[in-house]
Order: sequence, then structure tokens, then C-alpha cells
Amino acid sequence: GEWTAEAIVDLGLSWTLVGHSERRSKYGETDEDTATKVEMGMKKGLNVMLAIGEQLSERQDGTTVDVCARQIKAVISKVTDWSKFSIAYEPVWAIGTGVV
Repeated sequence: GEWTAEAIVDLGLSWTLVGHSERRSKYGETDEDTATKVEMGMKKGLNVMLAIGEQLSERQDGTTVDVCARQIKAVISKVTDWSKFSIAYEPVWAIGTGVV
């Protein structure tokens, strides 16, 4: 989130991760922000991994599929090379909560 696509390329790296739950929750990054980052990464030829996942309250409300679908739909139009795109499911509620 703090690095531009250009800087990542300049460092000789080939992957970037966007949409991480901490960027969404701590920095207020939206689905639209994530889509922009996917677009920039694709334009620079990077492999882009999109992190998706729901909060505990969303899991309890039964909206997991809706939340993940929304997060994916926001970026689909920005993916220009599907061989360079991956999705990582990150259920935020499962990180250090003890909830199973």
C-alpha cells in the first residue's frame, strides 16, 4: 500500500499484494482504491494478488459470499492478464481470534 507499482518494478520484484484487510480497516482503503491498485500493477506488468475476506460480523450475518463477491467484482474490469492475477481468501475473523 505504501509502494507505487513503479517502485516495485524498479526493485526488480514481480508480485504485489493488494486489498489486505489491514489496508482496508486501518487506512480506509475501499474496493475502488483496490481496483485502482490492481489496474496500476497490471499496467506495470506485475503479478497481482488480491486479498479478499470478511470480518467476523459479516460472517455471523451470513454475508461472506456477498462481501467476497463485491471485493472481486470491483477489480474484474481492471484485470488485463488473468495469468498474472491471483486471489487470496483471508477470513479476517480467523486471524488471532480463536474463532473456528
